[in-house]
Amino acid sequence: MTVEFPSSPVSDQPGYSRQDWARLGRLGLLGTAVPADSGGSGLTAQATAELLTLAGEVCHDTGMLFAAAAHSFACALPLARFQSTGVHDRWLRAMCSGEAIAGCGMTEAHAGSDTSRLATTASPVTGGYLLNGTKSWVGNGPTADVYLVYATTDPEAGHLGTTAFLVERTDSGVRPGQAHDKTGLRSCPVSPVHLEDCLIPDERVVGPVGAGAAIFAYSMLWERSCLFAIYVGLQQRLLGLCVDHVRRRRQFGRAIGDFQAVADRVVAMKTRLESGRLLLERACLAIDEEADDAEGRAALAKLVISEGVVASALDAVNLFGGAGYLQGEPVEHILRDSVAATIFSGTSDIQRRLIARELGL
Repeated sequence: MTVEFPSSPVSDQPGYSRQDWARLGRLGLLGTAVPADSGGSGLTAQATAELLTLAGEVCHDTGMLFAAAAHSFACALPLARFQSTGVHDRWLRAMCSGEAIAGCGMTEAHAGSDTSRLATTASPVTGGYLLNGTKSWVGNGPTADVYLVYATTDPEAGHLGTTAFLVERTDSGVRPGQAHDKTGLRSCPVSPVHLEDCLIPDERVVGPVGAGAAIFAYSMLWERSCLFAIYVGLQQRLLGLCVDHVRRRRQFGRAIGDFQAVADRVVAMKTRLESGRLLLERACLAIDEEADDAEGRAALAKLVISEGVVASALDAVNLFGGAGYLQGEPVEHILRDSVAATIFSGTSDIQRRLIARELGL
């Protein structure tokens, strides 16, 4: 079966079209693991990862795939798990079909890895909550129709004082900022979202009040596994580019792949790829079986895949030499799209902390 993904061969534009987004919906990439009775495909974590691995390999627009995965795992999937009202269900179906674009509002200027100290507040008023604050890094921020926003409802309760809200772009007091000019993943627009006296009715509270940390942790469990399937596919594509190059490129009268130093780099790329693939499979199996160690397995998969793709992209640049350093060339583009992988969804240091905790350290 041939799957036609929307994108040009190499996309470096700051955004995607609504037509491309709708096509992602038709391909089932916007609600992969959302139950079918809520508009999704109802796939397991393992099947979701297989689909996104394929997408990462054959679709050259990694930024758009990242936008779709963030929409799916940080917004649609937690909404499916914790929804309780008709408003939630209507938005969820629109997210899965591609009619609506969603963004997750968690990160703030002074709350990145530490999400227990959100400056964005939600004050109870008659009929709902009044939200005030700024989310500094919202994927799909400039284009989103709806946001899953986390805010502090009880500053004394730590993680139990955070609540999730469904915020519509048209709500009074919602103001998306200008898109950040990023090094990579440029076709996924990211921006601040400002909230000023934004009234959110009770029916758009997601899950119980105070359950925001648990909801976010659930979304990160899926994001740290299935989103990184895109990077497994990307590594597969990168490996293919390098194998073809070292077979064709000749120096000193022979293919450069004949030189041990060159072959060793390619073998290292293959090793990283297969290590990440196997760890991803184990993480997804743990999610599907609701295993106690699912969080640790997802952290391990995320750590190995993210650091592996950056290392392999750097190796690829060296294998291609000057051609690998030219802006717009596939290898250079892949490097820029890879660098952020060790940062978003929790930095590598945070993943190591989670893994250490699983070990009882």
